[in-house]
Amino acid sequence: MIFKCKNCGGNAIYSPEKNTMFCPYCESVNSEERTDVSSPDITICPSCGGEINIQEHTSATQCPYCESYLILNERVEGQYAPKVLIPFQMGKENCKKLLRNKFKKNLFAPTDFLSEARLNGMRGDYVPYWFYNYDTNCVFHGEGTKIRVWRSGNTEYTETSVYRIDRDMDVAFDKIPADASLAMPDEIMDLMEPYDYSKMIDFTPEYMSGFNGEKYNMPAEQLEDRARKKMNDDAVGLLKQSYAGYGTVRTLSQNVNVKNSSNCYGLLPVWKYIYTYNGQDYPFYVNGQTGKIVGEPPVSRKKVFAYTGTLWACLMAILLLVPRILG
Repeated sequence: MIFKCKNCGGNAIYSPEKNTMFCPYCESVNSEERTDVSSPDITICPSCGGEINIQEHTSATQCPYCESYLILNERVEGQYAPKVLIPFQMGKENCKKLLRNKFKKNLFAPTDFLSEARLNGMRGDYVPYWFYNYDTNCVFHGEGTKIRVWRSGNTEYTETSVYRIDRDMDVAFDKIPADASLAMPDEIMDLMEPYDYSKMIDFTPEYMSGFNGEKYNMPAEQLEDRARKKMNDDAVGLLKQSYAGYGTVRTLSQNVNVKNSSNCYGLLPVWKYIYTYNGQDYPFYVNGQTGKIVGEPPVSRKKVFAYTGTLWACLMAILLLVPRILG
């Protein structure tokens, strides 16, 4: 499918800044009309006839010739239909500003690292996620101690009190995320968190126009171990908070029992900027909702040598001048 402007025929896209559909050609708002592609060959652009490189899991992409954004019906409908998503709330220009502000003090980054030409290659991706919900019963039994020390005259006294600790809590965990993209590193996607799930809405394909996207690469069952580990770690953390204040705690038994569970499929927004330097890629990821940045720039050896040479020259000049001044 493609969304065309009913006023000028241009490709209407979702604008994070305007929080609505927008035509960048005639600047119309909410003028989109959905056009479904009837051709069985999904690698052919319906707007210009150009051939598009469609990967196995691609659900939305941009034509490299006419720059129209296409959404593949069969990969956002049926079994691949997302239930929810968080729309992009940060556009490309704002992402450029965030990257420049964060890395402007990196003196040894390559000169063109934050150039307009390089940053224009940044793209917005809707990353597929499974979200897991758990109703749990968390139980802890243990012994805690509290120590009181005081002095009377020349004698120091120590009193150790031992307490039995019992905790039995029902805890509901909602929307524990696990990304379902093989192309996105799991550790990076974990660092993209947290998202504000109060801004999550029901999925409609209009939000994908203007961005790239993937359908889920793995079923929910394959990723549940990751979600359960996150849930279990959070549950143990809540139990520890409940018995904080003891000097020492000895665990006798601890269990996190899942009473009910469910999952749903959705999309989260991520901006991706890949900077190539000396034949090596340096990827940067920006949370498309909060602006959180993950990534480290390379170091330019030329800049390091130039900076070191300048400092050395200044030091030598000072050493030569000091005897003359003192003399």
